[in-house]
Amino acid sequence: MIGILLVILAGLLWAVDTLIRYPLLFGGISAERIVFTEHLFLSLLFIPLLWKNRGPIWQTRISSFFYFMFIGVFGSAIGTLAFTKAFTLINPSLVILLQKLQPVISFSLAAIFLKEKIKREFLIWAGIAVVGGLLISAPDIMPDPNKFEFNLHFLSQGAMMGYLLTMVAVVSWGASTVFGKKLTADGYNEIQIMGGRFIFGFVFLIFYIYANRTIVLFDWQPIIWGKILLMVILSGLLGMYFYYKGLKMISAHVCAIAEMFFPLSAVTINWIFLGQKLTPVQLAGAGLLTLGSAVIQLKHY
Repeated sequence: MIGILLVILAGLLWAVDTLIRYPLLFGGISAERIVFTEHLFLSLLFIPLLWKNRGPIWQTRISSFFYFMFIGVFGSAIGTLAFTKAFTLINPSLVILLQKLQPVISFSLAAIFLKEKIKREFLIWAGIAVVGGLLISAPDIMPDPNKFEFNLHFLSQGAMMGYLLTMVAVVSWGASTVFGKKLTADGYNEIQIMGGRFIFGFVFLIFYIYANRTIVLFDWQPIIWGKILLMVILSGLLGMYFYYKGLKMISAHVCAIAEMFFPLSAVTINWIFLGQKLTPVQLAGAGLLTLGSAVIQLKHY
């Protein structure tokens, strides 16, 4: 129970992060600058920590090196950038809908890489939880029928790129859950996994920024740097620490369901701080999500 609660707490911190992240994006700060600066701060913090305890790192096996590289390059850097870019190419509601496929990726890869046995009963209750997650996002997913227009724009080149980027993010995050669990099983602690994740992500972003050197424009506004630093503390340090601490205690496929509490946390925070009340459909979704995840945890699937 503690493990799933820690993952839910991580989702809550990621939801709080959105209160800062999206206003920055809408205020003209590029996603590339935000993600790059976060990884810069986090890498500067974790490099000394990893160097101090560098013994296990030098003994890292090739397979573990691959897992570190994947969760850093794909889970931490490419996944975030791809998901953000997709919002500019296709309807954000569709991006949110496609993102709900992430547990499917986690379930499949957990069975392959971790040899986790997924019971039929788990799939039933996981399906209930996923339906709950969809209902929580219903206001974002369901189009306004008065504004709906049928056309073939969804087959345009830009739309296809948007679908591709969304699926890149979904696969990156779903696989990162499984590979993160693999690293905990190999004996790496939270600090080592977080450090590897952020440093590999930062190295990739350096090359990415160099290749697109005109996209990141820095300024010296203390308020901007302060907000990004606050996000680093909330979602980067605390959020990821609780996430990997919880992941160590539960299976990857159960963790994937616990991660579904992120949208619930997000809409709840919007209700509290922005006055956006939950609809009856969202409340029903919250009930299904809670029910499905509770049964999964109690039955130890």
